[in-house]
Order: sequence, then structure tokens, then C-alpha cells
Amino acid sequence: MLCQMEAIVVESTLWPLVLYFSLVLTLVIAILILSSLVGEKSSMSRATGEPFESGVVHIGSAQIPVSVEFYLVAMFFVIFDLETVFIFAWAVAFYELGVFGYLAISVFVLVLTIALIYEWKSGALEWGVKTRKGLALDLPSSLPQQTFDLQKIGGR
Repeated sequence: MLCQMEAIVVESTLWPLVLYFSLVLTLVIAILILSSLVGEKSSMSRATGEPFESGVVHIGSAQIPVSVEFYLVAMFFVIFDLETVFIFAWAVAFYELGVFGYLAISVFVLVLTIALIYEWKSGALEWGVKTRKGLALDLPSSLPQQTFDLQKIGGR
């Protein structure tokens, strides 16, 4: 008897959610059908299908190699931006955490500072340098030097 009452209570609390979901789904389908019936039909020309980037006409392919520095900056940003989230959470609970919280955040900031100094000293933050400092690159002298003719590569 009690189990049946609990099932009725659960079912009665879910009906607004089911009704809302079905109304939203019905509205989305109606809008899509209405826009396909009433909307203007246009032919996709070559210019219509191309991306528009602030009025700059793109030249060449979008599949160009991107320098690894862009990815490094993105990873560093995520790492150090996440640091601010943890520090903000610590600041909100500052009084409740007490001395232990202060020591924990101090160790956290110290580790991140050491990581930043390591990145800086190893050359990971320098854009112009293509090799990292402190890493030896021993190539045998028997390997031929490769040169590229940019006129042939670019096709011009």
C-alpha cells in the first residue's frame, strides 16, 4: 500500500516536466515545418556557401598548419585560468577553512608559481624560439640538410 502511494507521488511530480518537454518539442517541430513552408527558397551559390570573416575574402584552403605555440598558449590559459577558479572558491570559504586552508592554498600557489617559472626558463613561453632551452638535439652530421623551394611548394 505504501509503495503504491510513493509511486503515485513520484508520477504526480513528473507530469509537469513531461508536459513541458513535449510542448517544447512540439514547438520546435512546428517552427521548423513552418519555416520550410513559408521561408524563402534560395539557391546555394558558391559565394553563399563560403564563410564570411569580417569582410576579408579568404585565399587558399582553411587546412593550413597552425604553429604549436597557439596550442601551448591555449593550454597555459586553461591551466592558469583554472587556478583562479580554485583561488576564488578558497576566498569564498576563507573564514571557514582557517589556517589549514591558508596553508593549502599557499602550497597550491607555490606549485603553480614553480610551474610558471619552469615554463619560462625552458622557453615554452617564447614565440620566436623554435627549440626549447636545455634540451640537447644531437643530430648525426651524416644526415643531409633539407632545403625547400617555397616557389615550388606554394605552386606559384
